[in-house]
Amino acid sequence: MRIGELSERTGTSRRLLRYYDEQGLIVSSRSPNGYRHYDEDLVDRVLQIRGLLDAGLPTRIIKQILPCLNKPRVIHFPDATPEMLSTLTLERDRMTQRIECLTRNRDAVSAYLDAVSSCRAPEVPAGR
Repeated sequence: MRIGELSERTGTSRRLLRYYDEQGLIVSSRSPNGYRHYDEDLVDRVLQIRGLLDAGLPTRIIKQILPCLNKPRVIHFPDATPEMLSTLTLERDRMTQRIECLTRNRDAVSAYLDAVSSCRAPEVPAGR
């Protein structure tokens, strides 16, 4: 697929997709006319990258942990410095806290919806 389709399917700007390509997070090929071409499996990959970026991870770390998202998993760790491991530990713990907060918020919204739904009078069809 071309960059425009990948952009539409992932909600990611073309500029960001080019940046991901430059950073080695995704790989494109070039057609004879010079257009970038992306494989279908990159839709999921871009969504994974976006999720990791939203979680606060920098692209240099995302590039190192992307192999963990592949199946079969092939993990390379020659550049796993103590600083990087510490950063990943902190980010993992921060994600866990966000998940717990989101879960509490979701449960509160669900409880509110349940309470409001049970207290509402049934709607009477128009014309009666």
